[in-house]
Amino acid sequence: PPGPPPGFKGFSCLNYRHLPQPSFFTLRDKVAFITGGGSGIGFRIAEIFMRHGCHTVIASRSLPRVLMAARKLAGATGRRCLPLCMDVRAPPAVMAAVDQALKEFGRIDILINCAAGNFLCPAGALSFNAFKTVMDIDTSGTFNVSRVLYEKFFRDHGGVIVNITATLGNRGQALQVHAGSAKAAVDAMTRHLAVEWGPQNIRVNSLAPGPISGTEGLRRLGGPQASLSTKVTVSPLQRLGNKTEIAHSVLYLASPLASYVTGAVLVADGGAWLTFPNDVKGLADFASFSSKL
Repeated sequence: PPGPPPGFKGFSCLNYRHLPQPSFFTLRDKVAFITGGGSGIGFRIAEIFMRHGCHTVIASRSLPRVLMAARKLAGATGRRCLPLCMDVRAPPAVMAAVDQALKEFGRIDILINCAAGNFLCPAGALSFNAFKTVMDIDTSGTFNVSRVLYEKFFRDHGGVIVNITATLGNRGQALQVHAGSAKAAVDAMTRHLAVEWGPQNIRVNSLAPGPISGTEGLRRLGGPQASLSTKVTVSPLQRLGNKTEIAHSVLYLASPLASYVTGAVLVADGGAWLTFPNDVKGLADFASFSSKL
């Protein structure tokens, strides 16, 4: 083949912009199925996806919540949003919801498993049913929706799965044995499914957020404001994250920019899991607490 023209020294950052640029972040006319999409991080993921051209299906146990969310999302972005009432713990309900989504859009390209349940409780006071409930929502729910979508669409057409997890299982966290165990299991599931389903052009990754401002999770789990502020200042970036930052990280994993990324856990927490202190005082305060879920 002919060599480069005389004097050619490669493309610089300045002249690279003159080359045709693919729209790596566009999700135009793709369809994303988002569990827990009616509020919090799931809602912001849906919004960011829709602003990048994607249609969405948002599923939650609360139909009024997703109906209101869908109206807001469609009005703000001009993209279609289908609200569905679904409990991720019930495979028949998941099957019916996926069938309805496929009837509406004819395809599902992306699955975001964002439905979750959590609360603070010491292991010694955690009821058997409370532990099982969190495992059922977080772990079994993630498998149920992934398995149904695999059978009904991904197996024959490929797809992308992003599981929203946490860093709790990486370090051991007081008052969080239930959620930490559930999310660690989902991260393991991510790796297993990436291996098994990769040959069918299905990418599976996890996104582990840190403390995120304006979320129900932070309100429930962050503790007193003074204590939270102290913890945040010892984290490397010394601040809370926000929902848009998490949605952008999920957008990356779902987009063609991550086309060679599978079986990975992307931590988006400002380095907090490396430095956050364990809440020993909080554990003492919960000593006489009994979980009633």
